[in-house]
Amino acid sequence: MNKINYLFENNKDKKLLSLYFCAGCPTLDNTAEVILSMQRRGIAMIEVGIPFSDPLADGPVIQGAATKALKNGMSLKLLFSQLKSIKGQVEIPLVLMGYLNPILHYGIEAFCQSCVEAGVSGAIIPDLPFDDYMNTVKPIADKYDLRIIMLITPETSEERIRFIDEHTDGFIYMVSSAAITGTQSNFDEQKQAYFRRINAMNLRNPRMIGFGISNAQTLKAAQDNAAGAIIGSKFVSLLNEADGNADVALERLFDALEK
Repeated sequence: MNKINYLFENNKDKKLLSLYFCAGCPTLDNTAEVILSMQRRGIAMIEVGIPFSDPLADGPVIQGAATKALKNGMSLKLLFSQLKSIKGQVEIPLVLMGYLNPILHYGIEAFCQSCVEAGVSGAIIPDLPFDDYMNTVKPIADKYDLRIIMLITPETSEERIRFIDEHTDGFIYMVSSAAITGTQSNFDEQKQAYFRRINAMNLRNPRMIGFGISNAQTLKAAQDNAAGAIIGSKFVSLLNEADGNADVALERLFDALEK
């Protein structure tokens, strides 16, 4: 069974926490250390960012991380090599998150094959058009048992959400707002209403809520309204502040999530 499916099947009553970091930032060679540290500290699933020069959906923190990673020399080929070196040690799902351009340059089939060889269970491609997913990417990803995770926002129509739910597997990435990534102090009533509306749809796939989660209030709101929460910008900032020491960054993150 794909590790993503196994995670959700076996943790239906547990509120999961997934973290994002950008491969190659703050240092080129700390990918393995960050992943293994997260696994030791109980993180349920890890999103590994593929750095790209024009990350449209990302705020300044993750944009800065991508720029630094590229300057450090990170590439998709190198990332796969790093992940392959720890494949036997990683038990939790790894999900690559990146934009379509580098993946197309690498080749869709080559990308999916390399994911499997490196122990990657899924991919999030924010700018992948759904028609292209259905017609081109999905058949190849299915061949390699790789989950392509789609995003929904408060502006996504109910019809499109149900279509996504019907034609994807693994989980649905529920973006808390239509804004770019970044931290928020709380989720207002409009966002809470969005969470309740999606809850009422009784979708087949589990959902993870991301964008803006950085403290106890936003974490609780996400975990109360989905299978779990995804934290990106807050952890990326803490990892930079800790000069790449993942254990220190995780300790500081857990402290922040209690406030």
